[in-house]
Amino acid sequence: MSSSRTAARTAGVAVRAMLVLTLVLGVGYTLVVTGIGQLLLPFQANGSPLADDKGSSLIGQSFTSTGLSTGTSTGLSTGTADGEALPEYFQSRPSAAGDGYDGRGSSGSNLGPENDDLVAAIEERRAAIAEREGVSPDAVPADAVTASGSGLDPHISVAYALLQVPRVADERGLSEQEVEDLVESRIQGRDLGFLGDERINVAELNLALDEREGE
Repeated sequence: MSSSRTAARTAGVAVRAMLVLTLVLGVGYTLVVTGIGQLLLPFQANGSPLADDKGSSLIGQSFTSTGLSTGTSTGLSTGTADGEALPEYFQSRPSAAGDGYDGRGSSGSNLGPENDDLVAAIEERRAAIAEREGVSPDAVPADAVTASGSGLDPHISVAYALLQVPRVADERGLSEQEVEDLVESRIQGRDLGFLGDERINVAELNLALDEREGE
């Protein structure tokens, strides 16, 4: 009988401890952290959404003829990276996530730098971009022809953005200086002042272009 009562008390203590810890850590902690996030960092806590639900500033997008319309004549595009690049928009770097910029399949190509398929793909991209932008293949930056490790990088280098300025300006009927000024206003500095490189969020830059045209 004594051992039975001891086992029952032990089981009771275990159940009560589980309930208390579930309430404190599973419910209370979650509510506190969510509340702090909504109070101090609502933009980041809600997924860093772009204006009018046009995606997230944290996830790259493709700007091609197969993209989904978001209200403009062609619109910002999401999902597949197939299709022709829309000449009036700045283009993102390549993506190896699913069919391209697929948030459900974040990944790189996992191909080594000497892989024949990767080398061929890079050369093909370099030639296509050089032709599209009217420059020498040697002028095409590395990030324009290589995918990021996640396949969802929303940024491009300042060099790649400036390379695209003449085309975008011509397609939108703007001066190159106007478009270049817009690019420079969107440059994001190095993290903590020294980590990484200066970069530009492509979706935010394209949204700014649409807003400027709308004005």
